[in-house]
Amino acid sequence: MVTFGKKLKERSIQEWQGYYINYKLMKKKVKQYSRQLEGGNLERRHVLKDFSRMLDNQIEKIALFMLEQQGLLSSRLRRLRESHDALEEQPDISLVSNLKEEYRAVGQDLLKLLFFVEMNAIGIRKILKKFDKRLGYRFTNYYVKTRANHPYSELQQVFRHVGLGAVVGAVSRNLHELQNNQGSYLSIYDQPVLPLQDPVVDSIRAAVDRLTRSTNFLNFMAKHALIMQEELPSPQDEEGEEEDGRYHFMSLLLNLVNTFLYMVNTYIIVPTADDYSMSLGAAATVCGVVIGAMAVAQLFSSVYFSAWSNRSYFKPLIFSSIVLFIGNLLYALAFDLNSIAVLLVGRLFCGFGSARAVNRRYISDCVPLKIRMQASAGFVSASALGMACGPALAGLLQVRFKIYKVTFNQDTLPGWVMAIAWLMYLVWLAISFREPALQPEEIPKISEESNNSEAVQDVNLEKGIKQPLLITAEEIEEQAEDECDGSEEAVEDSRAPANSIVAAYRLLTPSVKVQLLIYFMLKYAMEILLSESSVITTYYFGWSTSSVAIFLFCLGLTVLPVNLVVGSYISNMFEDRQILLVSEIMVCVGILLSFHVVVPYTVPQYVCSGLIMFVSAEVLEGVNLSLLSRVMSSRLSRGTYNGGLLSTEAGTIARVIADATITVAGYLGRDMLLNVTLLPSLVICVLSIVATCFTYNSMY
Repeated sequence: MVTFGKKLKERSIQEWQGYYINYKLMKKKVKQYSRQLEGGNLERRHVLKDFSRMLDNQIEKIALFMLEQQGLLSSRLRRLRESHDALEEQPDISLVSNLKEEYRAVGQDLLKLLFFVEMNAIGIRKILKKFDKRLGYRFTNYYVKTRANHPYSELQQVFRHVGLGAVVGAVSRNLHELQNNQGSYLSIYDQPVLPLQDPVVDSIRAAVDRLTRSTNFLNFMAKHALIMQEELPSPQDEEGEEEDGRYHFMSLLLNLVNTFLYMVNTYIIVPTADDYSMSLGAAATVCGVVIGAMAVAQLFSSVYFSAWSNRSYFKPLIFSSIVLFIGNLLYALAFDLNSIAVLLVGRLFCGFGSARAVNRRYISDCVPLKIRMQASAGFVSASALGMACGPALAGLLQVRFKIYKVTFNQDTLPGWVMAIAWLMYLVWLAISFREPALQPEEIPKISEESNNSEAVQDVNLEKGIKQPLLITAEEIEEQAEDECDGSEEAVEDSRAPANSIVAAYRLLTPSVKVQLLIYFMLKYAMEILLSESSVITTYYFGWSTSSVAIFLFCLGLTVLPVNLVVGSYISNMFEDRQILLVSEIMVCVGILLSFHVVVPYTVPQYVCSGLIMFVSAEVLEGVNLSLLSRVMSSRLSRGTYNGGLLSTEAGTIARVIADATITVAGYLGRDMLLNVTLLPSLVICVLSIVATCFTYNSMY
């Protein structure tokens, strides 16, 4: 993979060569500043002033050339519009064909201009980031704040590509009208999805989508999955991805089904765990340990499955299915064996079978880039659906019978049902899964290759201009450019994936640590709400297992609609950090409303406060993981100890502590359980809000 400077030189349009950002000159200037500052020969104030002036000049050159080219395209479109109007008065099939070709020619030139804008936008972002990294400044913050929303800002021309939308619209609309639509009164504005569009229009739309990458439900859900992408290949690379045979639709489907079944397995026991514990002679609050045992085992299984997925995907999934089958079998048999130990061992086995790390890794490594967003969104959707279906299924299993000496009731049936489900899945997996070919690792080259995708430490660029173009995957080459002056060993080390949890932790910036704290907080609060729901509702309201199951099912059903609203609307109206802070505050409000301070404790209070807490936590999780996927070091995008593993471990630790809190608090009595378990949630939530305010105030 070549560095950006070489890529810019190779891909730039020759006749426009003088209008691109002079990336090579500015890179040399940054190195010169660095040497002069180290020698004490230059003041920082002079550096900032000089570099700002140089960058302003570069952006002015780009913006004025863009305006000139837009003017030329607009003039051509105006002339074509006149010909189009004349043709409507006197139709001529041969002239229609010629007119369409002329519009296509304008479309091809528009594509060139869009590519020109994209390359320059990437160059500006890279040089700003390089300046901050080499000189230790927060120059990006200052530059974006002062230029982004200024009325005379030329930076907006580049990053908002002002005016290009009108040209895109004119080409698309006229080509649509010139196709066989004379008998239709509908325009492109009346039909969101047009059938049989002109190939040029499709290409333009793809270029604009790549350029804007505006937030929508699909990419919001994909980031929610925290499937980190190491790089964004060129179109040629994408074709190669499909040809190398690594992607197999049925294998992807099997991974998504594995995700769904595991989430069902996690939550199917929640409505009956307290009753099962009491039937084995334990306290109702031991349900916290029963539910949390799965999370404890997942702390370890996430690591070994992540390491195993470096060599295979099929074998870990087979192992996962077998272990989960055994775990559910033990869980179901614990009733007749009258053993709480067997029950806990069964749940531990279920946790040891957690292959979510493999599911994530398969999507990031084997699914072609053009459908990776859909696959990632499918991963989140499968998880949400499993979370809703688990309690609902438990609510349906309200029967009791015996076959020989084996008891089937509401406590044991979840284990039997899931054991059968995993056995059927195992057979399907053995028949249909296709192991992708392992790709050999490339030897990194100092001056030409890099695979670091420092995903958006320049988040301020996106937020200042509200244009996610700044967060493209082109940043994967930056580490090589930053380190090319050092030794070969230093460069290779700087790009190597983390080889331990400790090494991975050292790569975390303060903002990433804050976001992991937020993730810990929301998982803790959600686990407290879900795991103790059966005990709390039985104690205060006398709810049956079916009632608890319906409540949890309704909570689970909110996941996808909430993400739809946030991803499609709210995230386009507000900045991520604003949504983040408001969501944290709403989680805090939900926790406060949940406390039992008024007698009697009512169903509306519990349900409404739980809904506020859960929905706010869901919004918070999506936005937090979206930000986390952009600011985490690219050295955490690959290898065993990757970003997905770190976030999974943070969430799993939160769940373990929450479930342990429920069990410990149970010794104080069920009347104290609610307030005692909510208190740590409140403290952690307040700490996360303070940390968020402090971090973003320092950044912005």
